Amino acid sequence: MATSVREGNLEAPTRHPLDWRNPEFFDESSLFKEMERVFDICHGCRRCVSLCQSFPTLFDLVDESESMEVDGVRKDDYWKVVDHCYLCDLCYMTKCPYVPPHEWNLDFPHLMLRAKAVHYRKHGAKLRDKVLTSTDRVGALAGIPVLAQTINAVNKLAPARKALESVAGIHAEAWLPEFSSRPLRSRLKKLPASTSGEPAGRTRGKVALFATCYMNRNEPGPGEDLAAVFEHNGIPVSLAEKERCCGMPKLELGDLDAVLAAKEANIPVLAKLVDEGWDLTALIPSCVLMFKQELPLMFPDDADVQKVKNAFFDPFEYLMLRHREGKLKIDFKASLGKVAYHAACHQRVQNIGPKTKEALALVPGTEIEFIERCSGHDGTYAVKKEFHEYAMKIVKPVVGRVNQAKPDHFGSDCAMAGHHIAHARADGSAPEHPITLLRKAYGL
Repeated sequence: MATSVREGNLEAPTRHPLDWRNPEFFDESSLFKEMERVFDICHGCRRCVSLCQSFPTLFDLVDESESMEVDGVRKDDYWKVVDHCYLCDLCYMTKCPYVPPHEWNLDFPHLMLRAKAVHYRKHGAKLRDKVLTSTDRVGALAGIPVLAQTINAVNKLAPARKALESVAGIHAEAWLPEFSSRPLRSRLKKLPASTSGEPAGRTRGKVALFATCYMNRNEPGPGEDLAAVFEHNGIPVSLAEKERCCGMPKLELGDLDAVLAAKEANIPVLAKLVDEGWDLTALIPSCVLMFKQELPLMFPDDADVQKVKNAFFDPFEYLMLRHREGKLKIDFKASLGKVAYHAACHQRVQNIGPKTKEALALVPGTEIEFIERCSGHDGTYAVKKEFHEYAMKIVKPVVGRVNQAKPDHFGSDCAMAGHHIAHARADGSAPEHPITLLRKAYGL
């Protein structure tokens, strides 16, 4: 049945706006009715079983029920499926044959988002989850020089990590990011020497970098690498005047009011940059996706949101658009050898193609092992006590591919995914962001 339906649904997927301001959106009985409908379709198909833990959880619930159908699953158990969804979007974009314009109109990730929003409004969230998703506040506090050094040191102590697991539910063996006492904002605070760019195709030739919480407070190095690579190619880079978290962590928590607050803080600043002739980019695929997809779907009638959407690019998408117009320098000084490159989920679902792979492949003497499979990190999922073992299970095939390749370098567009892969490899190797590799190839 799935095959014949798929043959009649060859149009590109169409994403409908998220109707989150409709009171029915938060009606639990309406939600459960739609979840039962969608779960029944998923049960009959099962193509997504290998993507994440949501689908095995659903199918086990069905198979272990008395009827062995969805109607035999307790509604309270639906939340077990929801808890394992971290909105990677891969089922919608890469597997499901029933997405719109198909008549069944199935959007599993946004149904899970609705469920998270209903649960958050009714029950709130654990203190741990509120803290983990408050990346602005955590970063500002932990980024204080003395505190950053102390937190980094404590996080490496086994007894402290055991205590953190017991008290806060953060798994003692999960990888945790370090905090930098010199954030990206302090490193790139000066405007480039020239702020006039040369347009090419869809690009205007000058870029404002949305620093992101993680790249600003935890791993600023790739931000400096991006500025070096872009400026080497005649593309001035500046930082957005100010920013808050893009809102993706709160979206995954179901706190849509917090997403609204983040949007109200960020969009006016970014829209002003667009009006001044700047294109926009960010080094975290989830942040790019937030501005390209999730905010436009939440606020389809906001002209500034749409303006920002149209000006936002993945970094490697931007470089390859320039390359198409003959504006990318290929004066590489060093080969990268063999690179095991993991394509992050939130980059894959932007429907831009494998632009990072294409850019790295321009470097002479470079071989790319291209890995398209979820790492299972999701920013917070892999660090939580109750989900860590599943995250390690999900990343195992990725680690196998990396180890089999025996690469000179490995990494991911999602820096956190890269570190999760390295953590699972457990051989002392460290990931390198693709933009860092490109800077090395240029010899900058």
